[in-house]
Amino acid sequence: MNKYVIQRVSSAVAAFAIAAFALPASADDGTGDVFQKTIVPSANDTIKAIMSQPKPQKSNGPLAQVPPEGQPPIQETMQLPGDRFSYMVDVSMATPYGDIGTYGKQGWLMGGMDALLGYKFNWSTKLVASMFQLQHWPYGFNSGTPPVYLAGFQNPVGCADLSGGNKCGPGAGRNINVRTKDTFGVFMLQKMILLKSDKIPGPGAIPIVVSPTYVARGGQIGFSPNNNDVVPFTYNLPDGPVENIPVRTAQYYAVAITLPFLKTPKMFGTFTIAPQWLVHTAGANVGNSMQLPQVLYLEYTPINGTTLFFEPQSARDYLPTDPYPEHLIAYFLGISQRLTKYAFVQAVLNSGGPTNLGPDGVVGIKCLTVQQALTNACGLAIGGLRATQLQLQFGVGSPNVFPL
Repeated sequence: MNKYVIQRVSSAVAAFAIAAFALPASADDGTGDVFQKTIVPSANDTIKAIMSQPKPQKSNGPLAQVPPEGQPPIQETMQLPGDRFSYMVDVSMATPYGDIGTYGKQGWLMGGMDALLGYKFNWSTKLVASMFQLQHWPYGFNSGTPPVYLAGFQNPVGCADLSGGNKCGPGAGRNINVRTKDTFGVFMLQKMILLKSDKIPGPGAIPIVVSPTYVARGGQIGFSPNNNDVVPFTYNLPDGPVENIPVRTAQYYAVAITLPFLKTPKMFGTFTIAPQWLVHTAGANVGNSMQLPQVLYLEYTPINGTTLFFEPQSARDYLPTDPYPEHLIAYFLGISQRLTKYAFVQAVLNSGGPTNLGPDGVVGIKCLTVQQALTNACGLAIGGLRATQLQLQFGVGSPNVFPL
């Protein structure tokens, strides 16, 4: 048994290592992780369960008492709690890639964990509450030389070497620790709708999952003196004020709609579109128009217990540092391996970047006084964020798939 498990884990790690070296990654995508870790897997599992049911056979003889075509078998209303609840818990770690400056020499990022609890009301309705943590290091933060502005001066008075070196004037040697860990709370009600059709295998209906969702996020930044995400920030350089705001805190409403387009014994694919709004604006946010994240999910199961998946996205992130939502073209590439009935290991490589913002990382620094420049209390002006990470997860339950 142990030999069998070791062989499967070795194969999974080897396959992912090839993929990781072939595809460089760079993304700072919080809402993308909400889809990858919670919304899409839960909807996918419900759709697969329905599409895998045998289609009722027509008969010329006496009709058996079966549910109408397109309707799953009706379940008994009285069930033990264990038949209705699902769970998943894991711990994770991540490592950054790319030129991230002196702080990057520390290697692995802050550890995190994921947890989920789901409750099934009936075959078509379930409630899911989850929490997950994303560790990353925004690409370009500690390796650039952004201009430094001083209050009262229209033009830059110098530049800052964010890598800890001595490349330029005022602020030289400034080494900003922006190693970040974001925590997300996701709460959603998922409802399946069956559209009758004789064009697909299974129970003769197209399953569509609608998921009203609430997302709350916050974070920790190494640069913050209070172990949270509140740091000096400025926008509209050089005139914008320096303010202390929570740069990684936001709340969203979304209504995700997921429908399948591929189902074979080894392959599975879905498409998700999710109208999304901020609960409220904050910081530099301007307006609050509806955004339309879109997610494509492809899965391949070569052998039982091993799953390869690829998930390209057109996501939206709207943090207090963003005047307008960041349009993020990203992907998640991963492999999950079930070790035992209850334990799994998973590796995920994520990549992407904003399409509607120019420079990455810190694009400018504004100091109200010379003393602020000497004490690292100046405001950061942040452009499109990018990060590079490989995340490893070890847990119990189901890897990114939450069966109910």
